[in-house]
Amino acid sequence: MKALLNFLNTISPIQENTWSEVKNLFTVYSLKKGEFFLKEGEVATNFGFLKQGVVRAFYRNDDGVEYNKHFFTDNNMIGGYSSLVTQLPNTINQQALTDCVILIGNYKKLIDLLDHHQDLERLLRKIAERYFVDKEKREVEIVLLEANKRYAIFQNEYPDLEQVIPQYHIASYLGITPTQLSRIRAKKNKG
Repeated sequence: MKALLNFLNTISPIQENTWSEVKNLFTVYSLKKGEFFLKEGEVATNFGFLKQGVVRAFYRNDDGVEYNKHFFTDNNMIGGYSSLVTQLPNTINQQALTDCVILIGNYKKLIDLLDHHQDLERLLRKIAERYFVDKEKREVEIVLLEANKRYAIFQNEYPDLEQVIPQYHIASYLGITPTQLSRIRAKKNKG
């Protein structure tokens, strides 16, 4: 729980009495490699704090082609934010790429605490703002940057991930083919 508290406090400090209620919402859960935290078509009720492991968020088109949207690594929040807020079916999948340890909390129970804890409301607002900024940054990168620049950003943001997950997941995240990724990597290694 200490890692979760530290993570939350880096975004917006919460008071001890708030933390004593928030921490009781979480239970420890193990997710094995290949298992799903969230599937498209489900209405999300829970969110999680990824204590350890790697989870990918991805879409699947009508032909079954998968597009990786995001990777979550240690000490990050996971879950279907849009589905949690709207209570509509989720459009994204979240799947473990490694064995994971997750602290899972019920979203409705968390929201019920907002009326009594202004610091928690501020924290959730800041998390939503961070989510929005990250989403916009990623959209701009995909549209405006060349693949080699997107790859450099990926390496900076996820420095150890290339040694942990298959290359085709990275290529999908970058919006390129695995062959294109191999060429970019080869060119970078030469230069």
